[in-house]
Formats: sequence, C-alpha cells, structure tokens
Amino acid sequence: MEHAHKEHPKYMRIFWILSGLTLAEVGVVYLPFPTVVTALLLIGMACSKAAYVALYFMHLKFEQKTLTAIALTPFIICIFLVFMLLPDLMAGARHEGAKAESHAVDTSH
Repeated sequence: MEHAHKEHPKYMRIFWILSGLTLAEVGVVYLPFPTVVTALLLIGMACSKAAYVALYFMHLKFEQKTLTAIALTPFIICIFLVFMLLPDLMAGARHEGAKAESHAVDTSH
C-alpha cells in the first residue's frame, strides 16, 4: 500500500518572500506616490503577506477547502466593513479640515 506523500513547504523560501515584501513595504513609503496609491500598495502587500502566513504557517494550503473557506470568511467581512465605513471616515476628515480652516487667523493686514 502506497502512502500519499504531501510536499512540505520550503520555509526558507517563504521567509525570503515575506522578508522581500517587508522591505518593499518600507521602500514604498519613501517613493513619491500620492497617498492613496501608497496606501493601496501597502494594503496589497500586507494582504499578500497575510495570505502566505495563512497558507503555509497555518497550513491552510494542505487542508480541506471547507477549512479554508471558514478562515477566509472573516477576512472578507473585514474588507467589506472597511469599504462600507470608508465614506464616514472621509467625511469626518473633511469636517475636521474645514473646522481648522475656519479658525485660521488672517494675518495679511
């Protein structure tokens, strides 16, 4: 009787990928991109790092699909909530900015 051999992940390869993504995140902060582009790049790299950790160190890559769906569901809900609350956060930032501008003293006289 033959046993199915599961290939074990090469942890040093995953380590170097995660290290490279971390260095890329640090580098993106110093690039002259608009804030929105920088934020989207950082969020994308953070999500890919989280996926690597979940797949290899939490062994989701080698589990049944149902367990992966169970682990992925809170992530999807989190993304949904962030995008649903984003208009409220942006409206609050605009409101605070308008309040600061209205309190500015005119020193041109």
